[in-house]
Amino acid sequence: MSALIHVAVAIIINQKNQVLISLRPAGVHQGGLWEFPGGKLEDGESALDALKREIDEELGISIDKASSFKKITYQYPDKKVLLDIWKVESYSGEPQGAEGQQLKWRLISDLNAKEFPTANREIIQTLKLPERYMITGSFENTEDFKLKLENSLKSGISLVQLRCKNTSVTEYKHLVKMSTLLCELHGAILLLNTTLDVFLDTNANGLHLSSQMLHSIQQRPIDKESLLSVSCHTEQEIEKAKQLEADIILLSPVRETKSHPGVEGIGWEKFAQISSNVEVPVYALGGMAESDICDAKSSGAQGVAAISSFWKS
Repeated sequence: MSALIHVAVAIIINQKNQVLISLRPAGVHQGGLWEFPGGKLEDGESALDALKREIDEELGISIDKASSFKKITYQYPDKKVLLDIWKVESYSGEPQGAEGQQLKWRLISDLNAKEFPTANREIIQTLKLPERYMITGSFENTEDFKLKLENSLKSGISLVQLRCKNTSVTEYKHLVKMSTLLCELHGAILLLNTTLDVFLDTNANGLHLSSQMLHSIQQRPIDKESLLSVSCHTEQEIEKAKQLEADIILLSPVRETKSHPGVEGIGWEKFAQISSNVEVPVYALGGMAESDICDAKSSGAQGVAAISSFWKS
């Protein structure tokens, strides 16, 4: 078995929400594909030190501040890599192809995973996740559901969890078909809060596991081409979600909610403490509103998840 290759990777985003990518030379492994800049760690070197050295050598800039973003292990047919990904928050200088490589600033929304090495797919997936994660709420009938979903999507919602506790499987599948069409029309991601059997019979983008479902599953139930979202309330559940290689974690309750009166929220300080040890996007859930996004992001969250604040009449 080949040794693990540890690689430090930089995510550099400008004010236009464009990310810097570089073209791999034709004669190297995965040549001719775009990638996020970075390189291998040297013996005894930390990931951050390697990142600073590689980015100085490749781009001619000095990293002033960077934070850990995500870690991805990927097995290629001929090698295994650990991508240690960092989000560059500030740097000095102007990026240039110091090694003769072609550079490009590309909108995050325009990133095409097929143009990148396979191991980079998860990075792109994470970068495309929005600040707002909507969980569908109550509705009177199918037409009311369609109206509320359309209004929510028109308001800018681009990540939807279809959660319908009181519908039959037949009704739920009908709502899935409707939601799939509407989400595709608006460029939104659709996650299903349902059983694995129902999910596998759809074209949805991912599956959401409740904390109860989390405890009954021992390995990731879906392939890496789909998103796996998981609800967690404790650090122990977070660890289980990590074992399942979850792509998204909902951590709750941040505040006491009407649906669970008397259940005290963990607050932003505890949220920040827990989320700091998680390398996948974490959304704050429980009493959240649009106005909480800044507090959530400053506490290490990808954004906020909510029902009533985003589910539009």
